Amino acid sequence: MNSAPDSQNWYAIHVRTRWERSAATIVAGKGYEVFLPTYVSKRRWRDRSKEVKSALFPGYFFCRFDIHKRLPILVTPGVIGVVGQGRIPVPVDESEVASIQNILSSGAVVEPWPYIEVGQKVRIDDHALRGLEGILVGRRGNQRVVVSVSLLRRSVALEIERSLISAVKPVEEPVMDAPADALLRGSTA
Repeated sequence: MNSAPDSQNWYAIHVRTRWERSAATIVAGKGYEVFLPTYVSKRRWRDRSKEVKSALFPGYFFCRFDIHKRLPILVTPGVIGVVGQGRIPVPVDESEVASIQNILSSGAVVEPWPYIEVGQKVRIDDHALRGLEGILVGRRGNQRVVVSVSLLRRSVALEIERSLISAVKPVEEPVMDAPADALLRGSTA
């Protein structure tokens, strides 16, 4: 990730409840690159049911911009602020945004999912999403891969056949042993 002062990273914009679409539209109209991931959900009322597009990350959308030029975004109706630690905005990992974009462009059925910190990490081996990594979970007999946006502590799940995924081997930390003669020198000093 490029962290030069003039670089344009992805940031998560926190907005008022159900203002995701209108705030993202206004910010895009100001010339910023905006990404509002959505999914189709079924809503039921007593007399009817309807398919509705909803925000995949309720209360948030993503925007790429120079952090030093964020005032036009902050004064947008519905915008609460840029997600960060305290008052310091923190960029969203570029690979996490790319993963969400790849999932949505693949046409896979997605839905919001609770954030998961622990679990088996998997990689999709076959399919339009080859190489995508996430966490494998089971739900009602179906296998799902969960991809997380760490900064928002939110996740997205996509249903996938078990035969299309394989486990990702954890990277082992190298053990740094000091040479034996350095240890001996240290003990005699």
